[in-house]
Amino acid sequence: MLIEAGAGLLFAAVGSGVTYVWLRNNSSKKFAYMELEAQAKAQAIEHESERLLQNATLKIRENELALEKTFQNRLQEVEKRNRSLILESKEIKREKEKLQQLQYQVSEKNSSLAELKKKRNAQIDEAILQMQNVASMTEEEAKIEILEKVELKCRSDIAGIVRKYEQRAKEEGKKKANYILAQATTRYAGEFAGERLINLVTLPSDDHKGRIIGKEGRNIKALETLLGVDIVIDETPGVILISSFNLYRRAIATRVIELLVEDGRIHPGRIEEIHEKVESEFEQKIYEEGENILIDLGLFPMHEELIKLLGRMKYRASYGQNALAHTLEVARLASVMAAEMGGDEKLALRAGLLHDIGKALTQDFGGSHVELGAELCKKYKEHPTVINAIYAHHGHAEPDSVESAAVCAADALSAARPGARREVLESFTKRVKDLEEIALSKEGVARAYAINAGRELRVTVDAGQIGDNEAVMLSKEIAEEIEDRVQYPGEIKVSVIRESRSINYAR
Repeated sequence: MLIEAGAGLLFAAVGSGVTYVWLRNNSSKKFAYMELEAQAKAQAIEHESERLLQNATLKIRENELALEKTFQNRLQEVEKRNRSLILESKEIKREKEKLQQLQYQVSEKNSSLAELKKKRNAQIDEAILQMQNVASMTEEEAKIEILEKVELKCRSDIAGIVRKYEQRAKEEGKKKANYILAQATTRYAGEFAGERLINLVTLPSDDHKGRIIGKEGRNIKALETLLGVDIVIDETPGVILISSFNLYRRAIATRVIELLVEDGRIHPGRIEEIHEKVESEFEQKIYEEGENILIDLGLFPMHEELIKLLGRMKYRASYGQNALAHTLEVARLASVMAAEMGGDEKLALRAGLLHDIGKALTQDFGGSHVELGAELCKKYKEHPTVINAIYAHHGHAEPDSVESAAVCAADALSAARPGARREVLESFTKRVKDLEEIALSKEGVARAYAINAGRELRVTVDAGQIGDNEAVMLSKEIAEEIEDRVQYPGEIKVSVIRESRSINYAR
C-alpha cells in the first residue's frame, strides 16, 4: 500500500511539473504576441501623430499667409487714408487761408464803408449849410417849406378824389335807370354764379355766427387772412356764405369752418391747427380722386405727381367750365373718334386726359397751360403722342397722329357745346388773379388774397422785412400799379397787414 501511495505521489509530482512547464511556455508566447501588437499600435499612433502635426503645420502656415495678406491690405488702406487726410488737411489749410484773407478784405471794406459814411454825413452837413446860405433858410424852415408843398400835393390828390366821386355820382344816375332791367338778367345768372363762386355752410344755431366772428372780429379776420376767402355773415338764419374765385381755396375754407363748428373751440390758434390738418387731408383727397379716375379709365401706370394734378383739376374752372369735367369729356370723345379712325383708343384716352394738365398749375405759377403741361409730361416721360396733343390742341404744333387729331377735335367740341363756357366769369377770374400777382410780386409780401368779389386785396407782409412806414408805402405802390395795369369797375381797397409773432416752447 505504501508503495502504491508513493508511486501516486510521484506521478502527481511529475504531472504538476509538466503542467507548470507547459503553462510557462504558453504564457511566454502570449506575452510576446501582445508585445508585438502593442508595438504595432504604437507605430501606427506615431505615424498618425506625425500626419496630424504636418496638417496642423500647413494650416497654421495658411492662416499666417492669410493674416499677412489681410495685414498688407489694411496697411495699404491706412496709407491711402493717411494720404487722403494729408490732402484734406492741406485743403482745409488753404480754405482757412482764403477765409482769413476774405475776413481781412471784409474788415478793410467795413473800415472804408465807415469812412465813406463819415464823409457822406460831412458832405450832407456841408450841403445843408450851403442850401441855408443860398436860400437864406434854416433846416427847420426848409422842413416847413417841404411839408407845405407835400400838403399842396395831397390837396390836389384830394381834389382828384372828389372829382372822381362827382363823376361817379353822375354815372350812377344813368345806371339807376337800368337797375330794374338788370335784375331780370341777374336772376338768370344767380344759380350759375352761386354754383361757381359761393359755398354755403350750415350752422347748428345762430349763436355760432357770433363765435365765428369772435371778440372784436378777431376770429373772422384770422379766418379770412389764413384761408384767403370772403366770409359773408348776414341775417340769413343758420347759414354763412364763403365766396372766392379759387375753387380749391374755397373748398378748404368750407371744410375748415365745418370742423371748427363741430369742434366748438374757435380761436386763432385752433383755426391754424384745423387749417393745417385740412390742407394735408385735401392733398391726400386729390390724389385719391386722380387715382379713381385712372382706375375707371384703366390707364395705369402714371406718375404720382400727374395723378395728384388730375385730382386737383376738380377744383379748377376755365371759362366757367369745370376743368376735370371738360378733361374727361375730351378723353372719352377722343377715344371714340380714334377707335373709329383705326387709331389707338387707349393712347387717345390718355392724351385727352392729360391735354389740359397744365391748368392745374396756372393758378399757382401763371403762364401758359400748354407749356406747363408739355414740360410736365416730358419730365415724367409720357408718350410723344400725348405731348404732341398738348401742343396741337391750341395750335402750337400740327397733329402728328390720329390720336392727336382726335384730341384736338374733341377739345373743340367740348368747348363749343352750348352753355359749356362763360367768358364773363373767366374775365372776372383773370382780373382777381392779376390783383394777387401784382401784390405777390412785391418784395416782403408773404400772402395776397383778392376777396369781396375782387373789390378788396388783402396783403400779408413779413414783419421782419417790412416796417410800419414801409407797409403804408407798399399799399400805395400796389394801388398805383393796379390803376395802371388792371381794368375794373368802381374801386379796389388794398389792405396791407403786418404782424409779428414770437413762439417758444416750455419743455
